[in-house]
Amino acid sequence: MMSSIKVQAEREYSVVFTNSYIDELVEFVGASEALIIFPESLQRFADNLPKDWSRISVIDGESQKSSMNYIDLLEKISALAPSRNLNIIAMGGGATTDLAGFVAATYLRGVKWIAVPTSLAGMVDAAIGGKTGINLNSGKNLAGAFHSPTRVVIDLYFLQSLPERDVKAGLAEVIKCGFIADPNILNLIQLGWRENLPELIHRAVSVKASVVSNDFKESFLREILNYGHTLGHAIEKHSQYKLRHGECVSIGMVFAAELSHKLVGLSSEVVETHRRLLTSLELPITYHSDAWPQLLILMRSDKKKNLQGLRFVTLSRIAVPERSTVPDENILAEIYLSSIGE
Repeated sequence: MMSSIKVQAEREYSVVFTNSYIDELVEFVGASEALIIFPESLQRFADNLPKDWSRISVIDGESQKSSMNYIDLLEKISALAPSRNLNIIAMGGGATTDLAGFVAATYLRGVKWIAVPTSLAGMVDAAIGGKTGINLNSGKNLAGAFHSPTRVVIDLYFLQSLPERDVKAGLAEVIKCGFIADPNILNLIQLGWRENLPELIHRAVSVKASVVSNDFKESFLREILNYGHTLGHAIEKHSQYKLRHGECVSIGMVFAAELSHKLVGLSSEVVETHRRLLTSLELPITYHSDAWPQLLILMRSDKKKNLQGLRFVTLSRIAVPERSTVPDENILAEIYLSSIGE
């Protein structure tokens, strides 16, 4: 398997599908300096790469995206005294590519980086598009920069060791791409996600690459990639990251679908399709009723709000996304408590 999808951002780069991340990285980096940033659980994969490449491990999970870890990484890299020709290789899930990409964006005012996503969510979402960042105490991804990788290397080999819960959580981002842009994804999920996984990944990457290439800095079009994320990010923070990102997006998409039904006329059949597809993957579609006051506070600190109210991506029908600002928070409470709360 060897194919690629082009992304046009502040620079053009390729998302490469390969059967050997090792060969692809060695060829692409060549004789340049390289530093691998990876979570501790992926030590064995990092060890497969050339011995003369530098290595720095980070803790696993979303907690690695803290300001303390970010500064610690910068200090460790500085101690290595690399040149501006450094290639930072971010090998890991979405948290690692977010963190290492932000380090690359800010060290020496910007060095090259390569994304090697090892989770499904990373492959179809986090590693593509040039959004890098860390979390602050008040919310997710509130500090960051647009800084595209020079290459994204996707090797499905990594998924073999991934727990099924994580694969299914990643599929939430794939389903999102189906609802906002590519209905064929929804059909393939219904036919069986396991046998269709390579095509599902390729289609989801194509959706994100197309959107990013047309709106790199999220002035308008790119907002559609946030479908399900406004509430999803709030739940992720509220759960103290015990729920996977995709699990939170799953709940957020059902909320967004119900909101779409009320505000822009999405059919009840499509709302039910959300519930059916997500529950078929054993993804959550409900959350605690008594969490609503805290979730509302968290959504108010989200990057997607504006002066008129909270801003959501909605759907008028499948593959026809809208943008809806909701000035009356009572509407949000009514929908959450009646359709999400448990």
